Amino acid sequence: MQSKSYYCGSWVEGQGQGAEVRNAVTGEVVCSVSSEGLDFEKMLQYGRDVGGKALREMSIHDRANALKNLGKYLLTKKEYLYDVSSKTGATKVDSWVDIEGGLATMFSYSGIARREFANETFIVEGNPEPLSAKGSFVGRHILTSKPGVSVHINAFNFPCWGMLEKIAPSLIAGVPVIVKPATVSAYLTQAMVEEIIDSGLLPEGSIQLICGGVSDLLDHLNEQDVVTFTGSASTGKKLRCHPNIVENSIPFNMEADSLNCSILGETVSVEDPEFDLFIKEVCKEMTVKAGQKCTAIRRIIVPTAKVDAVTDALKARLAKVTMGDPNAEGVRMGPLVGRSQRNDIRETVNKLAEHCELVFGGNEAAMTLIGDNVEENAFYPPTLLYCEKPLTTDAPHSIEAFGPVSTIMPYNSIEEAIQISHLGKGSLVGSIVTYDDNEAAKIIMGAAAYHGRMLVLNRDCAKESTGHGSPLPTLVHGGPGRAGGGEELGGSRAIKHYMQRTAIQGSPTTLMAITKEYVTGAKTSGNDKHPFRKYFEELNVGESLTTHRRTVTEADIVSFGCISGDHFYAHFDEIAAKDSFFGKRVAHGYFIISAAAGMFVDPAQGPVIANYGLENLRFIEPVAIGDTIKVKITAKKKIKKDKRPEDKFITGVVVWDIQVTNQHDDIVALYDILTLVERKEGSIQACNKELNQGAGE
Repeated sequence: MQSKSYYCGSWVEGQGQGAEVRNAVTGEVVCSVSSEGLDFEKMLQYGRDVGGKALREMSIHDRANALKNLGKYLLTKKEYLYDVSSKTGATKVDSWVDIEGGLATMFSYSGIARREFANETFIVEGNPEPLSAKGSFVGRHILTSKPGVSVHINAFNFPCWGMLEKIAPSLIAGVPVIVKPATVSAYLTQAMVEEIIDSGLLPEGSIQLICGGVSDLLDHLNEQDVVTFTGSASTGKKLRCHPNIVENSIPFNMEADSLNCSILGETVSVEDPEFDLFIKEVCKEMTVKAGQKCTAIRRIIVPTAKVDAVTDALKARLAKVTMGDPNAEGVRMGPLVGRSQRNDIRETVNKLAEHCELVFGGNEAAMTLIGDNVEENAFYPPTLLYCEKPLTTDAPHSIEAFGPVSTIMPYNSIEEAIQISHLGKGSLVGSIVTYDDNEAAKIIMGAAAYHGRMLVLNRDCAKESTGHGSPLPTLVHGGPGRAGGGEELGGSRAIKHYMQRTAIQGSPTTLMAITKEYVTGAKTSGNDKHPFRKYFEELNVGESLTTHRRTVTEADIVSFGCISGDHFYAHFDEIAAKDSFFGKRVAHGYFIISAAAGMFVDPAQGPVIANYGLENLRFIEPVAIGDTIKVKITAKKKIKKDKRPEDKFITGVVVWDIQVTNQHDDIVALYDILTLVERKEGSIQACNKELNQGAGE
């Protein structure tokens, strides 16, 4: 069987014999992989012209919904994908992390985009920046889709998750992708991409696949393209220095394998729950995916006095790990991805053993494998080494065995533990297991600069903890130094990575026209119809209403205090108020915004369904007895919402800019309110439904 690439709208087999890829369990040939004969310049241009154009015409919410629907579709294919995944040596748990974990990440990004961004083709970032004394010149930042392609060069260990966690933010950003999986597990990525293409849920050209080498692909990238890389630090460094990438300043994000550590707190005793949590976490990280994880624990840092206890406990637990065919009952750890990977680990363990003591497993350890037709050549046993002097021995901090191998190293003080953690020269993740929060804080503050993510594990969070080795969509995944110096995931940060941030400057009115958001000082509009009487579609950004005036009385303050129970001295105690910051009695801040609502709200039933929230509230000036206030309300931003099955109405959210001023036109309060407003299309549909029902009767 020959693998295929998805190239310019068609599935294409590479020319030539290609690289032979075998089933990690049985050793049988799965396929040969080759991309020879593909025109990569044409492939890139197809992505830009066909996929990019289609994606940029879609709103961010449309792109996010497409991913949500794709995720639902792929879930119906998961059993097939699990079956293919087992050929890579993955157990059911391993495949769950890779396949369903990847889909969960895609669902998460769909939700992030629809929650955090307006339903536009671009993103407005941050607040307007005043650039002039009188407010006629302002600035703001926007992010727009790059008219290029993002090239994703992925590692072999997570053929599905590694692809999905990258394509989700890129596609939401409006940038088409070319996925290049590692050759040895490319057939699993191909299986998932085949399902993606068959679904028809993404625009043509938005995703292409290269199974095989990249040849001259990088030569044809331009300044609007993006490259993301996951894999070994040595390969990443070579790619990052590619002449075309350097010449055109092409963004290159690198996430590399690192020598991650886990630290057992000095205050933890062998009898504490944290000791057992530490042993379980280390063993899990050594055996899930057979230790083939960029986030796996490679360095086990423990107090000198507890080295023997930790070593004995780890050996006892690792001895119970059953190995064999991932489809066989009772198997907890499968093989490495292939024979060549085992050979690499054997060589690396030999190098480590020159500087460290082998205490469990190793190249000569006997293995009992469960299952029929199991080929031993891709299996490697869980292996522990011990480094007596980690501060003066470089090997365990610079040599990584990318498999079920880890090294125990002692420390004599918290300061020493922190110093040892630094010797990895940059890691994706580090963890601390302790119930002493002061100890945790000291280690975090001392080690954070060398880590992209840090986990503190103890009895309070263990049941719900996602663990040391699990990157999460909402948190950054990446790290300094050896870990590549890049960032993936991290919520909306990942989407923005694929977009161009541009500062725009001009008048408030011009910026409002560009961003579709009201900017203070922009020209406003209005008519005799109250804005709360208008459907979502009828409202224009910049539409405004200025209310009648209201004079605040002592009775207002007393009544509000009695209703709310707020009898703070500044509102009620004449003597204390004179000595206060205000110098006199003042109205409650919450009375001001309550009174403001009463002034700008139209009480009759209409398209405005509900108050959806209040944001960015600031009280600027106090309001005293006898002061007169008025309110200006302006439509600031509109966000069209998707209708869920349980929703009664089709709606949108309108964000209103609220300014409350006094008789001197001084601003006393500023804030935004959000209202849920019915869309006219929903009202028309409801009317038609009622008419049809009436006709039927």
